[in-house]
Amino acid sequence: MSGILRWAGRVALMALLAALAIGLWKREQILRLWAVNTLFDEGRIVENFSHMDRAFLTVPVGRGAGPVSDLPEGPPLELPQGTDAWIEARAVTSLMVLHEGRVVHESYHLGTGPQDRRISWSLAKSYLSALFGILVEEGKIPTLEAPVTAFAPQLAGGAYDGVTIRQVLQMTSGIAFDEDYLEYHSDINRMGRVLALGGTMDGFAAGLMARAAQPGAQWDYVSIDTHVLGMVVRGATGRSIPELLTEKVIAPLGLEEAPYYLSDGEGVAFVLGGLNMRTRDYARFGLMYEQMGVYDGRQVVPAEWVRQSTRASAPTLPGKIGYGCQWWIPVGAPDGVFMARGIYGQYIYIDQARDAVIVVTAADRGFRDEGVLVEGEEFERVQPRIEAELEDRELGDD
Repeated sequence: MSGILRWAGRVALMALLAALAIGLWKREQILRLWAVNTLFDEGRIVENFSHMDRAFLTVPVGRGAGPVSDLPEGPPLELPQGTDAWIEARAVTSLMVLHEGRVVHESYHLGTGPQDRRISWSLAKSYLSALFGILVEEGKIPTLEAPVTAFAPQLAGGAYDGVTIRQVLQMTSGIAFDEDYLEYHSDINRMGRVLALGGTMDGFAAGLMARAAQPGAQWDYVSIDTHVLGMVVRGATGRSIPELLTEKVIAPLGLEEAPYYLSDGEGVAFVLGGLNMRTRDYARFGLMYEQMGVYDGRQVVPAEWVRQSTRASAPTLPGKIGYGCQWWIPVGAPDGVFMARGIYGQYIYIDQARDAVIVVTAADRGFRDEGVLVEGEEFERVQPRIEAELEDRELGDD
């Protein structure tokens, strides 16, 4: 009888421990889901955007072993009238302006500071584009006309079957994907919950079956396309994105602090929007692109890729903002003017002719309001004034 009781006791203890383990596991999932569902709340969004590692799984991105690169200071820029009102209205958290490779303005707002590693959102797409261009030059990806399934065979049989790498780079994949961040049941928010709950992003992409158009027929901004680019890179190299990005893009820039990516449950980096780094380090990346891929005398990204990827080549609607290979081109912009852009007000704006880089981070809950994001109009009201001030200073120096 005592043996039966001991056996029953052990079974009960094991059941209790199993229940506790399941409870702790579920607790972690519930906490992450709660964090995602409150990520953009008015009282939390600024703090959350500086500490995304509290809400999501992450993977580190090494900065390399080299010294921090110099960002020299230039004569301070007097911000044009209206900038302060724009900073307040758009919940800007940092603003940085580089002219001729020198910092002429740097400010932080809403309690943030230079040490904050701010979430990139879709700025991260342009980082992946930089890595992609390097791999193309190295021959790891021999042609952009290859189907994505050549490097990511798990996509066979789904909506991406038959889509080329170039079409995904230009966001003309034709995939049916609802990108409405304010609709709980949209595809982009379903994807966010997969990420938060430790699911598989590769599995999510492979599970997409519907098309809105034939591949190459029309442009439609679809963030999951960038994840597919990451699948292509991993398939072509057999290496992770953080490892490759560190070696080929990040280390040459001499960042102040190592970045990190949000990740899914398989440790796969959230390359379409999960990069986190300091404002000054975003500026280093922008400066490298402003200098046609050169940083500190080293050709980091091939100049031809910089030129090709930042020109309006996707079939966007006439008179609307242009798109290249994971880069935006403002309406009517001349060659050499382009930007990385992310939701909630993130920008890396580059004007090669004026030798200028403007970096903005924000927590703008009204980013979907009319005239704010759709064509970048709100930022476009301030950006020309800043550049005009730079031009006036150049004329004054003459």
